[in-house]
Formats: sequence, structure tokens, C-alpha cells
Amino acid sequence: MITGVGAYSPIGNDWPEIEANLRSRNSGVQHIDAWDEYDGLNTKLGAPISHFKAPASFTRKRTRSMGRVALLATAASEIALRDAGLLNNPVLESGRVGVAYGSSTGSTDAITDFANMLLSKTLDGITATTYIRMMGHTTPVNIGVFFGLKGRVFTTSSACTSGSQGIGYAYEAIRSGSQDIMVAGGAEEFCPTEAAVFDTLYATSTSNDRPETAPRPFDRDRDGLVIGEGACTLVLERRDRALSRGAKIYAEIVGYETNSDGAHVTQPSSDTMQKVMELALNNAGLDAGAIGYVSAHGTATQRGDIAESHATRNILGEHVPISSLKSYMGHTLGACGALESWLAIEMMNSGWFAPTINLENVDPECAELDYIVGDGRESDVEYVMNNNFAFGGINTSLIFRRHND
Repeated sequence: MITGVGAYSPIGNDWPEIEANLRSRNSGVQHIDAWDEYDGLNTKLGAPISHFKAPASFTRKRTRSMGRVALLATAASEIALRDAGLLNNPVLESGRVGVAYGSSTGSTDAITDFANMLLSKTLDGITATTYIRMMGHTTPVNIGVFFGLKGRVFTTSSACTSGSQGIGYAYEAIRSGSQDIMVAGGAEEFCPTEAAVFDTLYATSTSNDRPETAPRPFDRDRDGLVIGEGACTLVLERRDRALSRGAKIYAEIVGYETNSDGAHVTQPSSDTMQKVMELALNNAGLDAGAIGYVSAHGTATQRGDIAESHATRNILGEHVPISSLKSYMGHTLGACGALESWLAIEMMNSGWFAPTINLENVDPECAELDYIVGDGRESDVEYVMNNNFAFGGINTSLIFRRHND
């Protein structure tokens, strides 16, 4: 059961604020003036978190080992644990509470310090915490230390599936009986180096003078993705424990699977995308017709959109409602699997699903699906699916069931 949520995103930090922006079709994408100085960087668009302030409990002593990505992850986790009624609870130190969390990378300012060391041949600027801020497992480690968690630590530094694998491995840890509660999710800090990764692949949007028109998932006239920033933490709890203590329950995770293409580092495979959805349905014991909505990965890249749409149609049929939240927040990389899962749950609980904004003409090469556009869709559904796909051919599919009191 999901009993707590905490998040930061380009369009808000709680459901009422985010829902208002979704219903108003307000995007967090903007022109990033600071990127104009980077020679050769084609995209100047991004979706950062505008107003993040570390909580008062985050003293300098407690955050010395945190770069921005760890700060975001830990602050989101504090909100989630408080929301679940577990903050400062002795159970956190019982060894039955773990963390499964990830980001594409650690904080890039710390990486820069080590790069300067190699270039300048001096350790000036290198401190005892530089590596801790840089390392790939900086988010789960800092979360664990900050809250005194003594259970398992899963590091899911798997690019765009970091957040969804974090949720998935947490789900498996609880199902196996090894843990009772898990802090799960993903985060990513905003950095031009991450835009450059996709820029070199000609996969970023260059609609720099019209940020409100990008990205355009599944649209005929899309020109690439936009990098975003975010963090989202879900508290997962064993079903009987959550029910016995009367916890607030957002939804139940009923299915999860992850697989890999085993073929190409950057080019997606529709076949294994389809397979991961099929495996998730099998894990949940559901037929394809049970899924009432799909939160698409939907990055607005040509190969990705086409491969994903055909995989979705082949396993779920052409009538399944689908939309991409990246049209509002950009691609939040390590955070997207967690953010998009949470928002799919909130939409399910509210009975309204957001449209893909900027989707005006579906690309004829994309599969026929029920693409949600316009003002969104009122719909009463019991199950939603969230799919994410990452470099390295890593695929994830999560299925959530609405909780009825």
C-alpha cells in the first residue's frame, strides 16, 4: 500500500497545485537564459523547480553530504514520511524499513570539482564530502542516514527508470517479506550537462523562442524532449500493517516488472517494451482490458514515441486512454518514474485524467490509441499503468489499483 507521498516538480509540489496546472494546461517549460552561454548547445529549454527551499530541519551539519539532488530527494522523503504518519517513529530504526531510490547521476557540481582536479593537477576544492555528493547512490544513502533507516538500501541509478525501479524494488522487498516499509522513488537536479546528453543525439527540442509549444509527445510536429527537474517519494507499506494502523492509503501496487532490450544502448525496442507490460499484467493477475489509463513515458522523441505507442497498442489495444505528463514537466529523468506514477494515482482517485498538451496532430507513424487531448477525460477506473523506458534498453511497467475504503 502507498501510505505517504512527497514531491517537488516544475508545476507544483502538492496535488492541488499540480492539478490546477494540469487542468489549466500550464507547462513548467521555459527558456533558460543561462544556457545561452554554452557554445554548441542547441536547446535552450528546460523545466526547473522554481521555488525550492530546504526545510528548517535541514541544518548545515545534517546536509554537508548533500548536493541538490540529495536535498530534493531527502526533503521529498521527509514530506512523505510525515504524510504517512511515520516521521520520527521508532519503527524507522527497526531494520524493517528500507530505501529504494535513484537518480541518473549525483550532483554535477561535485563532479566538476573532480574534473578540475584532473585538469589542474591539484586537490583544491576537493573535500571529504565531494564524493558523497557526486556518487550514483547519493540519494538513497542520504535518505537512509538522515532518517536513521537500518533496512535494505537499493540504489536505482538507471537513468529514466530510476524512479520506477525504486518503486518496483521496494514493492518486491515488501512482497518477499524482507521489509515492512520502504521509502521509494527518484530525483534529478537541473543541469545543462543532461540537456547536452540528448542534444548530441539530436533528441532535444529547439523551439527556443516558443517554450509553451514544447515538448510535443506523439505529435507529428514534435522536435524532441525538454529536460526537467524533480523529486518524488512514495512510502510503501505492507498491506496488513497499513490497514491495522488505519493509515491513509493512496493506492495499492499490484503489478511490477522490469526487463531490458539487450540490443542497443540508445535505440528502444518495441518488442521488449510490449513484453514488460505483458509481464506486469501477469504479475498483477490482470487481463489487458482491466487497465483504464496508461501514463506514457512519452518523451517526444521520434523513435521512442513510435516504439512505445506500438507496444502499448499491441498489448492493451487501440482503445486504452493514454497521455504523457512530460508535456507539462519535461523529462525529469531519474524522477519521472516516481512523479508520473504518483500523478497517475492522484488522477485515478480524482476521476479525471490530464491530456497531453501540444498534441495537435498524432504522428501517423505512431500506433492508433485513445490519446487524451483537449480538456482531459473524466473517467472512473480501478487500475492505471505507468510505463518508463531508459538508456541501456531498461524497461519498467507498474500497475496501481484504486483503494476503496
